[in-house]
Amino acid sequence: MTGMPRGDVERASARPFVKWAGGKGQVLGELKSRVPLRYGRYYEPFVGGGALFFASSPEAAVLSDRNPFLVNAYVVIRDHPGELVLSLRKHRTDRDYYYSMRGADPAALSNVERASWFIYLNRTCYNGLWRVNRSGRFNVPFGRYRNPKVLDEENLRRASEALKRAIVLCTDFASALEDVCEGDFVYLDPPYVPLGGTSDFTGYVEGGFDPSDQERLAEVFRNLTAAGVMAMLSNSDTEMVRCLYSGFSLETIQSRRPINCRADRRGAVNEVIVRNY
Repeated sequence: MTGMPRGDVERASARPFVKWAGGKGQVLGELKSRVPLRYGRYYEPFVGGGALFFASSPEAAVLSDRNPFLVNAYVVIRDHPGELVLSLRKHRTDRDYYYSMRGADPAALSNVERASWFIYLNRTCYNGLWRVNRSGRFNVPFGRYRNPKVLDEENLRRASEALKRAIVLCTDFASALEDVCEGDFVYLDPPYVPLGGTSDFTGYVEGGFDPSDQERLAEVFRNLTAAGVMAMLSNSDTEMVRCLYSGFSLETIQSRRPINCRADRRGAVNEVIVRNY
């Protein structure tokens, strides 16, 4: 197997280049300590900000997500980092400019310009939230930041180097895992099962992620297990999740939910880490 020993991943590595609902920066230590010592290819079908991928720096990876703007940004960072840096330098962080950018038609932009547009909006919008309406258009208001860091050139360069060892796909999680083999490692970080009310966010892509998707994911997790694939999954600590993954290792950890319109609902909550190894 080609997976790297944990001791090697402590060297300087890239960080997520976007803020993302459910980002794993707060619990990265918990996740890294549970990654297998050795594995073949690394798969992350709900890549989001990619915190665990960047921290692990695997030798070969398959990353995917259903959000086309996010996936395009990953591909552009991998293949055209210099052009992206030049584009990001042109942005301003005032309110009027933000709304002019939000109103732009991303379909009319080149891939590099679309990645720049996406990163700019993500870094300057309210709470770093990526949300689309029923028409698939981004609709988050301007954030009140004094000096948002739209361009972190050093981090983008590091991310580009890490991504040169990765295949990046825009597809459903089941399709992304079609070529997984025995001895590979899969990290699954789906939109979480809601804890209740409207505080949970799954609208980062058209169609959301409903209970039937959670059930389909649990079936894929069982199939991976039967195929000898090492799999780890993060989700909320709910009765539904514990039922879906009954029989596997379930460990409770604490995290914070920073993305909420109400500050009093951003406190610590329990999550579970599910493993089949």
